[in-house]
This record gives sequence, structure tokens and C-alpha cells, in this order.
Amino acid sequence: MSDFILHAPEGANKKKRIVGRGSSSGRGTTAGRGNKGQQSRSGGKVYVGFEGGQMPLYRRIARRGFSNYPFKKEYSVFNLSEIEIRYTDGETVNKESLVLKGLLKKVDSLVKILGDGDLTKKLTVVVDKVSASAKEKIEKVGGTVTVNE
Repeated sequence: MSDFILHAPEGANKKKRIVGRGSSSGRGTTAGRGNKGQQSRSGGKVYVGFEGGQMPLYRRIARRGFSNYPFKKEYSVFNLSEIEIRYTDGETVNKESLVLKGLLKKVDSLVKILGDGDLTKKLTVVVDKVSASAKEKIEKVGGTVTVNE
């Protein structure tokens, strides 16, 4: 029966520290904020990287180089093993069918098929990218592969 007596371990539940409730509470007067200055004021805070008005480091250093981040393409990746389970012989694997089967969230996302797993069904694959091994396996079973440009 002792297995069902559940309680938090020692020190897990701590009492909330209440400040600013009189000098006898031990956390009165300045309420742990020290004396004067920006941090002692309500609403007194500075942003991350603020250096007291000095030109911050991130603005002193020149921006250099090129970043490909704005141009990157993220693909939703599917292995042949997943497609083997969800599709029947003669079906078309495209974005619409992937959404209907619950594998893909949005129709406008990019799709790539990878060659992990075995395929036994003849499928028509129309996606954005297909790995060489996946293409080989699909065509070996008699399926066709079309890549959207």
C-alpha cells in the first residue's frame, strides 16, 4: 500500500518569498533591491547588451560575410518505409495525398523522399526532391518519379 502514498521529495516545494511587508519581516524597506539606482526603481531595467550608454559591442563590430539563412529551403522528409505502410499499389504520392494521409501538415511545404526501407508497391511519385537510392528503388518496382522544379 505504501507504493500509492505519493508526495514531493524533501525541498521540492518551497514557500514563496514575499518582500516589502514591513521591517520586522526581514525583507522590508528596500525589499532586497539595495539602495537607490536604476535597479531599485520600478520599471528600471536595461536591455540585453546595454553598456551604460557606451556604444555596445554588437554595434561596434562591423557586419561581415554572407548568410544564406534568408534563402534556405526546409524539406519535409519521408522515407520509403513510411510510404510503403501508408500507400496501396497504384497510388500517387504527392503533397495533396500526403496531407490526406496525415503525414504532411501543409500542402505548400517542400517534400523530399529518402530511400530508407523497401518498397514493394508500384507508385507514382510527384514531389520536390527524391534521393538517388529512393528513385532507384521506386523505378525498380515499376513506379515512376517526377520531380517538381
